[in-house]
Amino acid sequence: MFRNTVTDIFFDLDHTLWDFERNSALTFKKILKSNNIDLDLVGFLEVYVPANLAFWKLYREEKITKEELRFQRLKSVFDELGFEISDDMIHILSEDYIRYLSSYNHLFPNTIEVLDYLRPRYKLHIITNGFQEIQNKKLRNAQIDGYFEQVINSEMAGVKKPNPIIFELALKNANTIAEKSLMIGDSLEADILGAKAVGFHTLHFNGHKEPPLDLSQMIHDLSEIKSLL
Repeated sequence: MFRNTVTDIFFDLDHTLWDFERNSALTFKKILKSNNIDLDLVGFLEVYVPANLAFWKLYREEKITKEELRFQRLKSVFDELGFEISDDMIHILSEDYIRYLSSYNHLFPNTIEVLDYLRPRYKLHIITNGFQEIQNKKLRNAQIDGYFEQVINSEMAGVKKPNPIIFELALKNANTIAEKSLMIGDSLEADILGAKAVGFHTLHFNGHKEPPLDLSQMIHDLSEIKSLL
């Protein structure tokens, strides 16, 4: 479908290649135990996962700062669970989470297989809303940094997906144009609608079990990319 038009492929990182929820759960298992927080991990994550997504949406929309994101996503969970905890301990947990998150390296199934297939055929890049230092560590520790020519993050661009400026910066740095570019990501709002608004081709990786959409072709496993490219 994209073979004769695309020269550059831009991937989102978290929730698309790097298995954020799995790595995040392992991080919380470690830091809750090391800080003697006696909470059931499964129950904690049931509240944290949607809270984290909600606070990231606020962050994308410039409604909260990075510091507020990191603190409030945890405070809101402990408040909802009725667990008494000091602000100082929340800050410690927040710092520990950032410190250890990138030490876990689980990728989605078939990530390496697909990157090996694509690399000889296309120029590969990353566009991520994550923080530069952390995202670079994730790429290095998961041993996939060598696949990508350009890694564009929101700190570098000064804006976050779906703002067109970050996609335009990615095109400029990759020395390509939107008509020859494909964006692959899990977020309908940030990745698909954001990229389409600039003129990219798009491929929606359905990591959240969303219903089919007419806005973009959808895949449920990364291995499906090989039949399209």
